[in-house]
Amino acid sequence: MLLLAATMASAQDETMADDQKKPLFGSKKEVQSQGENQFDVDLNMLGRGELRYGGFTEGAEENHAQFLMGRTRLSLTYKRPHIEAKVTAQHSGVWGQKDNGSFNLQEAWARLYTKNGLFAKVGRQVLSYDDERIIGSNDWAMASNTHDVLKFGYEGHGHKAHAIFGFNQNVENISGGTYYENGAQPYKIMHTLWYHYDIPKIPIGASLLFMNIGMQGKGLNAEGKEEPCNRYQQLVGAYLSYKPGKLTAEASYYHQLGRNEDNIKIDSWMASIKAQYQISRQVGVVTGYDYLSGDDYPYVRPKGKLGVAHHEKIKYFNPVYGSHHKFYGMMDFFYVQAFSDTFSPGLQNLYAGASYSPIKGLNLMATYHYMAMATTLKGLSKTLGHDIDIEASYQLLKDANVAVGFSYMAGTDTMEHLKRAEGNDNLMWAWLTLVVSPRIISKKW
Repeated sequence: MLLLAATMASAQDETMADDQKKPLFGSKKEVQSQGENQFDVDLNMLGRGELRYGGFTEGAEENHAQFLMGRTRLSLTYKRPHIEAKVTAQHSGVWGQKDNGSFNLQEAWARLYTKNGLFAKVGRQVLSYDDERIIGSNDWAMASNTHDVLKFGYEGHGHKAHAIFGFNQNVENISGGTYYENGAQPYKIMHTLWYHYDIPKIPIGASLLFMNIGMQGKGLNAEGKEEPCNRYQQLVGAYLSYKPGKLTAEASYYHQLGRNEDNIKIDSWMASIKAQYQISRQVGVVTGYDYLSGDDYPYVRPKGKLGVAHHEKIKYFNPVYGSHHKFYGMMDFFYVQAFSDTFSPGLQNLYAGASYSPIKGLNLMATYHYMAMATTLKGLSKTLGHDIDIEASYQLLKDANVAVGFSYMAGTDTMEHLKRAEGNDNLMWAWLTLVVSPRIISKKW
């Protein structure tokens, strides 16, 4: 917070001499002379069909599924100097769904900003930072991630500093209030500080992130009665990127501390490194490694055993609100689906891939993932499986894109044991997506 305050103060001092007699967000005359009003209406329609085989829990009568689902977004955006506002209505669901799917406001925010880089943005909005590993839009999911927050900060001269505050409640109350699992957000309280700096004349960018997340649990009051209380966990870390010419290198490290909803101490961490090289206009290669720490033993003992094993410390790293589908294999076994018995052994993800663009608009990609546990369990191999993802995308029009993908995973006995599912040694998934996103209206005056 001190860093953010210092950055803002510095920016204000540099421009105070010119602006000390002007309103912070500009006078009516200044607005009219500096720019125009702009109003845009955008439509985004996504349709996806999936064919899944394998990976379901024991006892399922079928181990395959087919379905079609869709998502429609209609966005209204207004902008003029010093103010911008956006509202996005969203509907998502499976074709033929009895309850007509889900309808909500995906975005509803207003942003005020000054010409010297200060801004404030309030309302429901998408948060996306760095490579989206910790905070991202998660746009592959039909609902995606949005947050009801106040965000303010400064952007200019290579510096970006953001402060984000969220407080969630279920209903208007006369006194008190609870949140629990019925809220629109996965947290009760969230405080975030993010700072990014692009080094001049050197293609290096560096980010620092701090999060304080309040999750609602239960505790005892002074009279010994159970009542809602907040448990706070902290996440702190850094992200680096280096982009000289055709090479892109990225690295990150994050650490989690604090306590979970059950008041158990958290001490977990993760690290990642990635290198991507564009050999030619048509060919590119990528490789990387992710390590996310895990628990030493299950919170609940394995199936068929008696008793409960309580954790003294949680070592499982939770990448909170990131775009998980982007990182840990397209079949979403990790950090989207949960392991059995609330246990997570962490993850080691070693991957390599290549992309090829034979003609304009067509892109072909293939990636191999070696998946393994981060922890060691007696009697089980660390290897979870081998995942192969293949994808082809084609730009039909400037506002229409089609993509098809296929994933295969050869799971091990360890995977079958931890996921409590049979047949994890031969899993397949295929999908086809069409996205149409035209701008319907764009008017300036």
